[in-house]
Amino acid sequence: MTERPGPVMIDVAVEPESIDLVQNAFEAWWTSLGDDSLETRFSFETAIVEIAANVIEHSRRSEADLGRRFTLELSATDDRLTAVFHDNGMPSDIDLSAVSMADLEDEDGRGLALALLSLESLDYRHEDGRNVWTLVCRR
Repeated sequence: MTERPGPVMIDVAVEPESIDLVQNAFEAWWTSLGDDSLETRFSFETAIVEIAANVIEHSRRSEADLGRRFTLELSATDDRLTAVFHDNGMPSDIDLSAVSMADLEDEDGRGLALALLSLESLDYRHEDGRNVWTLVCRR
């Protein structure tokens, strides 16, 4: 049995600068996996960055005195990679089955569509006062 690194978690403020922290955490975690599949890395990293950007751009504060924060937990098994985001924003009224790619001339609206195309599954739910995004990518 191959020993694999344990899960990695970061807790950051909901602000644009946190995208760099997400990418740095992903880079360190990915390196620790020893996986050299560029296709898998590109797909999973793209989806993670798009969801992080979505949380930053669209989440609304539900706990005014605590500020907006999100966590990202990265974990791996022999055949799957999983990323779970939790944020303390207001619930989102999103139907992932209705997401489609924006038109070429549109300046935004591609994040969720790109994430869906890059993953085996993408799930959103609001649980215990938190938004929870679960991303799964097959290795």
